[in-house]
Amino acid sequence: MPDSASPQPARPTGSATSAPSGHWPAPTARGPVRARIGLPGSKSMTNRALVLAALSETPCLVRRPLVSRDSELMAGALRALGAAVAPAEGSGGSGDLLVTPAPLRGPASVDVGNAGTVMRFVPPLAALASGTVDFDGDPRARERPVGELLNALRALGARIDDGGRGALPMTIHGTGAVRGGEVTLDASGSSQFVSALLLSGARFTEGVHVRHSGPPVPSQPHLDMTVEMLRAAGVAVTTGENSWRVEPGPVKVSDITVEPDLSNAAPFLAAALVSGGEVTVEGWPEHTTQAGDALRSLFTRMGGEVSRSPEGLTLRGTGRILGIEADLRDVGELTPTIAAVAALAATPSRLTGIAHLRRHETDRIAALAAEINRLGGEAEELPDGLVITPRPLRGGVFHSYDDHRMATSGAVIGLAVPGVEVENIATTRKTLPDFPGLWAEVLA
Repeated sequence: MPDSASPQPARPTGSATSAPSGHWPAPTARGPVRARIGLPGSKSMTNRALVLAALSETPCLVRRPLVSRDSELMAGALRALGAAVAPAEGSGGSGDLLVTPAPLRGPASVDVGNAGTVMRFVPPLAALASGTVDFDGDPRARERPVGELLNALRALGARIDDGGRGALPMTIHGTGAVRGGEVTLDASGSSQFVSALLLSGARFTEGVHVRHSGPPVPSQPHLDMTVEMLRAAGVAVTTGENSWRVEPGPVKVSDITVEPDLSNAAPFLAAALVSGGEVTVEGWPEHTTQAGDALRSLFTRMGGEVSRSPEGLTLRGTGRILGIEADLRDVGELTPTIAAVAALAATPSRLTGIAHLRRHETDRIAALAAEINRLGGEAEELPDGLVITPRPLRGGVFHSYDDHRMATSGAVIGLAVPGVEVENIATTRKTLPDFPGLWAEVLA
């Protein structure tokens, strides 16, 4: 356990209790899981696509977007600022959206829920709007960091009233333009601070040149995604070490196809590894900037075998689960699933580089340690990660803390441990419209 002389980390936030009737009995695998699954679109790509479409000089068709709470909140925010976001004509069941840009304007109110992309990507748009824009969200959203972003926006010419909190609720007093220019900030808390400025930067009068100063920026694949999508929209972007420059100019994009969400593939591929089965995720792209692509190497190191075919990417369990020592700084969102598999492994694991997860939907490091230990495991918190020593696990309630990835990690443990009940499985709707249904389909 942590040394008593060491600073104690913050406890996880979000609900840790629920009436028994609200618990979801996690199914236990009766044998090797064998399935083929198609996943909904990437949340990260969907919300970046919606922002770029709203800034575009032309209407944009967003194909196969994710339909989830986070994407609905983003669409709602853009509508509040004046853009039209509606089902595309003739899209049928694909869910394609047609985004028709319009002059950004207030007064408006934006509900960010607990979506990091909404609370960080939309304020720069609000600064470009004419009129005031109020922001608020779920109670946890008021605890999540946005101060670095707000200070950067002020330095670039925006007027923001947050009561000195550096957090929600806040009001942005848009003037219809943002000067832009060069700004330095500490993005070690979230790569979204940088992405937020880059996505709107072409519309700033002087563009934007963002410099990072501080510990390493996490989630590099998400920054790569932002840069790649901007360039596809005709925006001039140059990058250097801890430096990103967007030139002023038009955003022109008419069609964006959203890839399947590879991070959401994590629990389904884990099902193959844990059960000694085989799961194929359809449509796995040959080239991608998604963090979830790292699952191929991570799960191979944990005992799986990965192969590609025209149908997609297949992971086959070999009947052994190995612990892993990994720096997950760039792919922190995969941590809950990796930790769940590590709790079922034959050897210890050490997961580091993820201090930023303490400020996600909940303090994921503290939450994972608490829930693995609650089921009889041994998980020790590090300042920036976890050490997990496998122990025989028992059934019990696995609390989600209103965090979608905590909920799915409980489902993974439940594959091998009878009697696991996940609290508030509905929180998975944040990024997966029907996780329980997909999970049942895979296990069937």
